[in-house]
Amino acid sequence: MVKDWSHLIENMSNLLAPSMAKDHPNLPVIKEEGCYYYGVDGKKYLDFTSGIATTNVGHRHPKVVQAIKDGADQLAHGPSGVIIYESILTLADRLAKILPGNLDCFFFGNSGTEAIEGAIKLAKHVTQRPYIVSFIGCFHGRSMGALSVTTSKSKYRKFLQPSGSYQIPYANTADCPEGVDPETYVVEKLEKDFKRLFDHQVTPEEVAAVIVEPVLGEGGYIVPPKAWLKKLREICDRHNILLIFDEVQTGFGRTGEWFAAQTFDVVPDIMAIAKGIANGLPLSATVASKELMKQWPLGSHATTFGGNPIACSAALAVLDVIEEENLLENTKKMGTYAVEKLRKLKEKHPVIGDIRAIGLMIGIEIIDPKTKEANSDGLFRILDLALKNGVLFYFCGNKSEVIRMIPPLNVTKEQIDAGLKMLDDALTTYEKEIGIYA
Repeated sequence: MVKDWSHLIENMSNLLAPSMAKDHPNLPVIKEEGCYYYGVDGKKYLDFTSGIATTNVGHRHPKVVQAIKDGADQLAHGPSGVIIYESILTLADRLAKILPGNLDCFFFGNSGTEAIEGAIKLAKHVTQRPYIVSFIGCFHGRSMGALSVTTSKSKYRKFLQPSGSYQIPYANTADCPEGVDPETYVVEKLEKDFKRLFDHQVTPEEVAAVIVEPVLGEGGYIVPPKAWLKKLREICDRHNILLIFDEVQTGFGRTGEWFAAQTFDVVPDIMAIAKGIANGLPLSATVASKELMKQWPLGSHATTFGGNPIACSAALAVLDVIEEENLLENTKKMGTYAVEKLRKLKEKHPVIGDIRAIGLMIGIEIIDPKTKEANSDGLFRILDLALKNGVLFYFCGNKSEVIRMIPPLNVTKEQIDAGLKMLDDALTTYEKEIGIYA
């Protein structure tokens, strides 16, 4: 029998800070399994959020659950450094084999933000340069160091305005003038943006690192051309600037390869990884080469909870599942299949703008069909209708205008069909409400 906690739900706004209690949709659930949540209301919900790109192998995968139980039978807490244990060393050894290039040395933390903080600190310490360059629209976290390079929404920085960074535009082929090759346009613009930055605001000799999401996540699921990231690597090499990839959301198979760095064939100097690493348990890592990490001495960075032994055991099980169940290939196949179906929905529904996708990282832009402008109010109404039908999506974009579709990597064709049918029905209902009859 499920315990009645409705009184706690009703009192949520008093128990939790507004930044937690007022997120969307705060669906009360009692259980998760595979690609589903089970609600307090007795309904079963198809989850196309993966805990915001975290439960990449599905909720409570049996192999991960068993690894957690077995790990808890041995150790519940590190702290690494005071003691050392097998799971953290095995995880480092295995990750080194699947990461690109010479990224083979790890500082484990608990969250994506911590991984970013570590990356920024490492870059500044090694180069002895004070500034970081990031891109407008990117999200890297909300602690002060991470916030200094986060610009996906101005509200995240309100009254906080951190210093020590400069921003330039992210690649956006949608801005390309008619008759111009989009890839050529964004690559040439990147060169111009850096030249303007270095000519007028900061010299390259003062820049420790450039940090970038290889696919724009919270900022709207924008996929840059491969040539743009290669040009970014070239510019960093030209000025002896370190390149940091924020792969917190793109890592562990989300783009169809282990990491987006491999999808785009660009190797950064430092990488931040988290989210899908342990399928929901708090774990992250700042990753670099041994040569770089050795310049970061004892005491310059530390952690009490980072690299928790149970979380490391779960992460090892995640690697097993991705390999054994061939989930990288499934991500490519199901991502292609989902996009094909979504493009057909776009032909049917005038409120759908752009469809942007790589692997199972899919963005569905919602627009006002008359003005073609971003439509945040419409998006949230559509999300609510879809949830009522039985499927959970999340949102992203500077104006909260993009539906984020990020199902587990082991999602099936049947589940995609079911979820997109519920979305189709939600779009139809919404369009009728605003006087459009598809």
